[in-house]
Amino acid sequence: MMENALAVLNITEAMLWHGFLVFLRIGAAVSVFPAFGEQSVPPRIKLGVALAFTAIVAPAVPVFESVPPSMGAVARYTVTEVLIGLLIGVSVRMFIFALQTAGTIAGQSTSLAQLLGGASGEPLPAIGNVLVLGGFALAVTMGLHVYLARYLIGSYMLFPAGVFPAREIMTEWGVPQVSSAFGMAFRLAAPFVIISAIYNLMLGVINRAMPQLMVAFVGAPLITAGGLFLLFLVAPALLTLWWGALQGFMINPIEGLR
Repeated sequence: MMENALAVLNITEAMLWHGFLVFLRIGAAVSVFPAFGEQSVPPRIKLGVALAFTAIVAPAVPVFESVPPSMGAVARYTVTEVLIGLLIGVSVRMFIFALQTAGTIAGQSTSLAQLLGGASGEPLPAIGNVLVLGGFALAVTMGLHVYLARYLIGSYMLFPAGVFPAREIMTEWGVPQVSSAFGMAFRLAAPFVIISAIYNLMLGVINRAMPQLMVAFVGAPLITAGGLFLLFLVAPALLTLWWGALQGFMINPIEGLR
């Protein structure tokens, strides 16, 4: 009887240790994940989401080596797992930064940088707010939580538990993610930049033909209305392109190493 109780106690201790290690990584990642880690989300909701992801990911992750829960082991795993979790979360968060940067570029190009700029928690232009909120709605609707769970499970292949991320992995995997995020931002904002260039070229020609006409006052409402109408036309295609890139990254994050 005592032997059975001791065996159950050992198994329970191993399960709690395993769940604790998984929770360290997932809790840090959820704090910066899109939609789940926003400033407007209460901390209790974030904690509940982290526990829910832990219950999903922990059974799918191979059991770690039997490490006694000493103070040194807890400290080492806490530092490494929290660091890895933040790296994982930031890698997904870069896609939101791409939307924000694209909205800022588009807003500056179409004179919409100040319209409704402070409507959300972050001071973004109106186009940036629309793109970010639309991206959140599209991602959650398309099953963001499922892809994030798969991404967290696959992260243990790239970043083993208890091991500091190698410098080679950070340079070959992290740096391309930053560059691709900025590249995506410029691609998403390309229609607005092109329209702005055509608009300014047209104003320059009109100003040369009629110097006495205040073309800036006449053209300002035109570029604002044109920017809003262009946003109405291209926003679905831009968000679809953005979601495809985010979905592909979460399915195969190791692609950046190739």
